[in-house]
Amino acid sequence: MPVVATLEEVLDRLPTALLIGIAPTGGRLPPSWRSIILRAIHAGLDVLSGLHTFISDDPEFASAAALAGVELVDYRKPPERMETSLGRLHRPGSRVILTVGTDCAIGKMSVALELRRAALDAGLSTSFVATGQTGIMIEGWGVAIDRVVSDFVQGTCEWMSEEGEARGDWVFVEGQGSLDHPAYSSVTLGLIHGFTPHAMVLVHKPGLAEHDFDHLPERSFPLHPLPELIRIHEEIAALVAPSRVAALALNTSLLDEDAARREIERTASETGLPCDDPFRFGGAALFGGLRERVEALPWVDRSEVIA
Repeated sequence: MPVVATLEEVLDRLPTALLIGIAPTGGRLPPSWRSIILRAIHAGLDVLSGLHTFISDDPEFASAAALAGVELVDYRKPPERMETSLGRLHRPGSRVILTVGTDCAIGKMSVALELRRAALDAGLSTSFVATGQTGIMIEGWGVAIDRVVSDFVQGTCEWMSEEGEARGDWVFVEGQGSLDHPAYSSVTLGLIHGFTPHAMVLVHKPGLAEHDFDHLPERSFPLHPLPELIRIHEEIAALVAPSRVAALALNTSLLDEDAARREIERTASETGLPCDDPFRFGGAALFGGLRERVEALPWVDRSEVIA
């Protein structure tokens, strides 16, 4: 895939769509992007957007798209279904796994996809549930949960879980935010209580000491230690249904390979849990450890919720 500096440099390759895959803070459309989007529309490109600012609702964009005969797609538009939680139980035989993280944008979606790949390689029936705009672009279905009205978050998670379980036995749910992030904790909480996962995979980026909070540089929000975060996630989940952090996935992109392997070993020793970087080293080993722990959980294949 070529990397170019401007839209014009790629038009001779006859692209069919402009994909807005970056997410500025708050998902707003920067004013400087408007001219690029309009040029793309005039060039006959569909515009596929993951922003909170809906381009299809913009009169200027909508008018230009109608004249050019192109489509405007907003992946973050919420579904028409507005349902509160019904306390749905999981289908017997399903294994619902949610990725959670120590911070935002550290690889929760990538970990879920790598674990799904490893489960498929092991011959298992699997599915991936997209809960954010990029996951939807990859998988072709899902809901950007951060755009759903708070009353309906858990209910939306329930019917998404039902759909995921209809598509496969091992259901890997894309996580969002982090439970202790001052800006995005609520979306994580909604996913935990809405999907009621049998188990969670905690994603962490070694070398990251505090939450990414670029728009508040004068404030510092240090990350909690991993054992403390494991306990907190399990206690928060148990308020609705039992769950365990059954594995840890590390994003070792800040480390060289030798340092990455040492950090994986250290973290596994510190927590007593399976640990690996599934993106860098493949997901088979991590999924193997995760699978063994999930199958041993007392609430797997139970029809009732155990307090």
